Amino acid sequence: MRGMVAGLSNASPFIEMLPAIFQEDEFTSRFVGGFDDVLAPILATLDCLVDYFDPYLAPEDFLEWMAGWVGIELEEGWPIERRRAVVATAVEMYRMRGTAAGLRANLQVLTGGRVEIADSGGVGWSRAPGAPMPGEASPRLAVRIRVHDPTSVPMDLVDSAVAAAKPAHVVHRVEVDRP
Repeated sequence: MRGMVAGLSNASPFIEMLPAIFQEDEFTSRFVGGFDDVLAPILATLDCLVDYFDPYLAPEDFLEWMAGWVGIELEEGWPIERRRAVVATAVEMYRMRGTAAGLRANLQVLTGGRVEIADSGGVGWSRAPGAPMPGEASPRLAVRIRVHDPTSVPMDLVDSAVAAAKPAHVVHRVEVDRP
């Protein structure tokens, strides 16, 4: 977390803001200098506050807190680039949740690979009453992820992401291959 930073000086020392009569006094100079030491990290943080709200620029410890704002739990073992991408795309992912495009985008961010999704279709219907239903009888979902290093894919996380995105009655299968 941010706090005292050794050697950090205030860009606008408070002693320079006082009238000249107070600047000459040694006690006042030391007293006001204490505020410079305490407030310099706060002022430095406020100077770049806008960067704290960009997941690609925010400090790592602030990124964890920002993930809580959008309802995301970050995995400890993920590289920082992936953690930043997950937080940055969280709101967009919520917008596409429950769709094949949303699942594809989510898995691409989680794995860094190319994702192919094949499902058995949407709603089956027929124009004639009592006619056999078109399409497949049992719903299914097949996900293929193509990455350069298949062992780097967190399969438990991918499986839970697929399970959360599909209807409960749909059976799914996940395959990880090289491109």
